[in-house]
Amino acid sequence: MNLILHVWRQASSDSPGKMERYEARDVSPDMSFLEMLDVVNEGLVESGKVPIAFDHDCREGICGSCGMMINGVAHGPMKGTATCQLHMRSFTDGAEVYVEPWRSRAFPVIKDLVVNRGALDRIIAAGGFISVRTGSAQDGNNLPVAKDAAEDAMDAAACIGCGACVAACPNGSASLFTAAKISHLGLLPQGQPERQRRAARMVAQMDAEGFGHCTLYGECQEACPKEISIDTIARMNHDFITATLATREEKSLGGVG
Repeated sequence: MNLILHVWRQASSDSPGKMERYEARDVSPDMSFLEMLDVVNEGLVESGKVPIAFDHDCREGICGSCGMMINGVAHGPMKGTATCQLHMRSFTDGAEVYVEPWRSRAFPVIKDLVVNRGALDRIIAAGGFISVRTGSAQDGNNLPVAKDAAEDAMDAAACIGCGACVAACPNGSASLFTAAKISHLGLLPQGQPERQRRAARMVAQMDAEGFGHCTLYGECQEACPKEISIDTIARMNHDFITATLATREEKSLGGVG
């Protein structure tokens, strides 16, 4: 199959960018989208041109680094699929495909399709951990976890931090990502001591990074390659409000004393 690609090219964050046209010829339907880009890049290198820069690592839908907009959709047309898992049989022969980087103020373009997603790392660093004694693992039966809580925690922990939720959201919100990281710890016994503090710190960092506010459009869960539900956002909001009220109560009591 043959395709026409329109790819965003931008030399650096300080340079203007534009869409450039390329032809992808003799593409196997069994290729992944990234393998197709590899073939296009081989042709560019052979002709002495600069290859298209794009993020990738595991190519197994685990690392989340392969994110890009394909025909205006985060990760492309297949639901519950990262870009590296998208196969070319999802497109028709002769199709024109538009490829762009994530579009978000908090994700500045580094080069071409590569963006800086360090903001997500800083949100995790703000509170996405538990302060417990390290060492040998406890017996699993010492910490009973309700089945529903365990399943919900695992569903939230499936987040790979790709940023598709941000790119798909009309507001550029990182609420689904942040909520997933807050929920998967907050639902487990080990995460309870810092639950309120974690929510307050991570939401504050999310706001400081310049992400937009969530208005529950629902585009985030549609774009998420792990199909994480916006129910996690409701949990985050609950924990954040609880933390805010607790802080106000502490200040009020302190003022009285």
